Amino acid sequence: MKRIIPILRLVAILFLFNVSYTASQAQFTLSAEVRPRSELRNGFKTPTSKGKDPAFFTEQRSRLYFDFVEDKYKFRIAMQDVRMWGENSQIFKEEDGNSYLSEAWAQYFVNNTFSIKAGRQIISYDNQRFLGGLEWAQQGRRHDALLLVFDKKETKTKFHLGLAYNSDDDVPEPAYIQNVGASFYSVGGSYKTLQYGWFNKKFDKGSLSLLALNAGLQQADSTLSYKQTFGVIPTYTVGGVVLSGDFYYQTGKLGASKVNALLAGVKATMKTDITPITIGVEYISGKDDDDDTSDITNFSPDFGTNHAHNGFMDYFFVGPANGNVGVTDIYLKTKFKLPKGQLAANIHEFMTGSKQFDEKGDELNSMMGTEVDLVYSLPLGKGASFNLGFSQMFATDTMLELRNANIKSNNWAWMMITFKPTLLKTEKKDKK
Repeated sequence: MKRIIPILRLVAILFLFNVSYTASQAQFTLSAEVRPRSELRNGFKTPTSKGKDPAFFTEQRSRLYFDFVEDKYKFRIAMQDVRMWGENSQIFKEEDGNSYLSEAWAQYFVNNTFSIKAGRQIISYDNQRFLGGLEWAQQGRRHDALLLVFDKKETKTKFHLGLAYNSDDDVPEPAYIQNVGASFYSVGGSYKTLQYGWFNKKFDKGSLSLLALNAGLQQADSTLSYKQTFGVIPTYTVGGVVLSGDFYYQTGKLGASKVNALLAGVKATMKTDITPITIGVEYISGKDDDDDTSDITNFSPDFGTNHAHNGFMDYFFVGPANGNVGVTDIYLKTKFKLPKGQLAANIHEFMTGSKQFDEKGDELNSMMGTEVDLVYSLPLGKGASFNLGFSQMFATDTMLELRNANIKSNNWAWMMITFKPTLLKTEKKDKK
């Protein structure tokens, strides 16, 4: 509860701030989100084995958004609480602390084309293959960064320059003034420094995005290693078919190891009288088992929303389950309108992205498994929705060998209800 009290104080302060500002040219919006999701996991992320029981739980995300817009700037503060149902007793004075700041950023508009955005924020582009908000996960993904934003609406051109330099608080604050190792970054799963440029141009029949990103990663010897990722993301419409692709290349060094990895994917979406159909293929490089070099050839979509790609059961690039294997994903996706909602149906055929061998030294078959994903969506009114999902993985002997498991039939079911109401909104008044 100690974490909740500052949040309530913030709510009161911002509410009073809004009341005093209603006569100005500003707009204030207070909105919320409550999203509980129940899951039954029986081979989620990796195949299960005999003797292991399915897991069932309910996890809830609760958020409160404060948005303020004025002629020259806007800002957002978002408070978040993520918890498992029942993780605290019914009567308690203290808790582990699942309530925290999700977003806190401000954006200043220098002119109609150029703005500066700074703070804790979502960084998400295109189809979120490499940079995404990861909003499927209850906690999401956030960056503490500075963005220089160029947006030329007349030419439908955008350019973002992002910069970040991370520090942790594992030592007392004065150590940052001067001390040996004062800038050592010990937070796992993140970068020490980040610089990227993202360019997007829209055309009459498509668009083109370009990405160049440099991540500085802290090494145990206090040095930094730098890995670069370059991406080209085109879309083009021919007749009634939308063609799109993702092409990424990674280079640089991690420690003494050279990075040389790639991702390449293409897909086509066609409209039919009944439903749209998307067919595609994606190759993500891995490292061959007989490659005895120190080179890193397995591509890593480090900051993307990986749940949206390569199947909803998260067998690839969500956690360490896939190791250096890589993946080739051939898929078909579609949606069907129903009387009160819609049904999305996807099927994936997964193969390895590298040569792999069993314990005897024999090369494994490249086929890893087939996944079927079904998601039913039902609107419940303004700001509310219901989702029901079921996924089935039919794993092959290769998958079981790679994951050290023995059950081929694996499944996952989930149910989620989302409420996103607008609690308060003032109308922006025109200047006189």
